[in-house]
Amino acid sequence: MADRHDAFAAWLRLTLIPGIGGERQRRLLSVFGLPVAIFDAGHGALAKVVGDKLAHAIRDHDASEQIDRTRQWLETPGNHVVTLADDTYPRALLDTADPPSLLYVKGDLSVLNRTSIAIVGSRNATAQGIDNARAFAHNLASGGLCVVSGLALGIDAAAHEGALEAHGDTVAVIGTGADRMYPARNKALAERIVAHGAIVSEFPLGTAAVAHNFPRRNRIISGLSRGVLVVEAAPGSGSLITARQAVDQGREVFAIPGSIHSPLAKGCHQLIREGAKLVETARDILEEQAFSALERPLERAVETVSTDTQTADPLLDAMGFDPVTIDTMVHRTGLTTETLYAMLLDMELEGRVSRLPGGRFQRL
Repeated sequence: MADRHDAFAAWLRLTLIPGIGGERQRRLLSVFGLPVAIFDAGHGALAKVVGDKLAHAIRDHDASEQIDRTRQWLETPGNHVVTLADDTYPRALLDTADPPSLLYVKGDLSVLNRTSIAIVGSRNATAQGIDNARAFAHNLASGGLCVVSGLALGIDAAAHEGALEAHGDTVAVIGTGADRMYPARNKALAERIVAHGAIVSEFPLGTAAVAHNFPRRNRIISGLSRGVLVVEAAPGSGSLITARQAVDQGREVFAIPGSIHSPLAKGCHQLIREGAKLVETARDILEEQAFSALERPLERAVETVSTDTQTADPLLDAMGFDPVTIDTMVHRTGLTTETLYAMLLDMELEGRVSRLPGGRFQRL
């Protein structure tokens, strides 16, 4: 019988063979048991399961360089490889149709088995979308949930930030190797996530940011979670892929509605028409799911629904699609109150902005 050292190498080797994807890996495991037994099997036995060509690939492929690289990576504290046979493998992923045979993890393994909610949305989010994602993540994390997202710019990054600001747990599922951080602008955020949660990838170390890897990683984002919240999404976006994968996995889908004039609200509205739950506050999600993980008081999240139009004007972009106060605009733009009032007055006279009760403004 092979020792644990050889068993670990066999798991890695199985996932590194070209042409042997997750479905074939699981088929081989169901027939032969652990990976060591797969590599001990004869060509004929393998060919009956995966065909002659792939049987040759299983026996001939040399993965020693990548295995050595992974062992060296594992010498860094906090770096882990988790296989389907490990007790630490996320239980929620085991309930999905396509669980990765192994995961590369940086950070705290225990958060992978926490009760979690995924928050996803556009990379090109509006200022209001960013605020919504951060607020929902903060409140859900304050309620004891782990926030899962994809470390992308825009909504994903805001969701991770909100969870961290609440001193909660967050997991980033990435589409590159776990030794690469993409996008580079989120490197500092990734380091904070490792310190207070985990970064997860199914892709071998060294894997670059290849476009087709990101839709594939989305099934892990939804699979780790009890439900998926879509904050902003254009039609046909990756966030809608995640939502539909969540439905296939039996997860709940939530969506924040927006302005009928906003392209980034159209994806959310489409999901709502298809049966996603319309939500206005984090409490809507917690009450719907009856999460049992609640440990801390829950604050109210953003409660307004937008009804305004889109423009390329930087000030209106900062205003977003919801009514805002002058203090919010000061925070978003860095401009003084006096400057903002003067600019907003001009826009009001031009019919581009409306002044609302309570000192709020809304774009028209």
